[in-house]
Amino acid sequence: MKVKIKKFLKKKNKRKIVCLTSYSKSISKILDKYCDLILVGDSLANVLYGSKTTHELKLQTMINHAKSAVLGANKSLVVVDMPKNSYTTPKQAIKNAKKILRETKCDAIKIENNRHNLNVVKAFTKSKINVMGHIGYTPQFKKKFKVEGKNKIEQNNLLKNAKKIEKAGAFSIVLECIEKKTAQKITKSLKIPTIGIGSSNMCDGQILVTDDMLGLSGFYPKFVKKYANLQKTIDKAIKQFHKEVKINKFPLGKNSF
Repeated sequence: MKVKIKKFLKKKNKRKIVCLTSYSKSISKILDKYCDLILVGDSLANVLYGSKTTHELKLQTMINHAKSAVLGANKSLVVVDMPKNSYTTPKQAIKNAKKILRETKCDAIKIENNRHNLNVVKAFTKSKINVMGHIGYTPQFKKKFKVEGKNKIEQNNLLKNAKKIEKAGAFSIVLECIEKKTAQKITKSLKIPTIGIGSSNMCDGQILVTDDMLGLSGFYPKFVKKYANLQKTIDKAIKQFHKEVKINKFPLGKNSF
């Protein structure tokens, strides 16, 4: 197991783990100063390509963005999402995961769990590929959004699944949009860190899509706190550029050769 993974695991029960998404070197360089984990998420399908779902995202697209994101990260653990249909069987999953690791030099990969792909997690572990799990609302497998773990049956199913994923060898697990008490129960029951998104402060760490929390994406569900409004800032800057070009105020002599 890599040194970065070992350090990441030791953070459980010591302090909260900070995670954000990145799809480029420039963003990773900023995140690397503050984050324990940088996720090259398949959310780039929505954020960068304007897709309604992540379902059509290609493996090579993920690899291209991950290669860039890794270049900006030195201390942070870099994890890359495997897109839908790239890990339907253990054989296919290992082939594609090895391609991601080889071409991007990332530290680990992440898959969404659907109760039927535990064998994929086991295959990764056997092949010494570091894998992060993901339960609750899993966009690759669920068409309709809903908060999970609100009743006893759902809570027990999520807890059982989380324990199986841990036993299969995952080093961490994302809990997406899981009810607070259920997220707390799962977190307390696992030895590996839980990373929450819309799953309360009861998880070991938190992750958000960077473009969401910076006010760039236009997607602001309940669980997203907007820490900035960069859309407004960018609009103001471009408006000024537009004005100065039209009145011949830019470029001036100092901007010319």
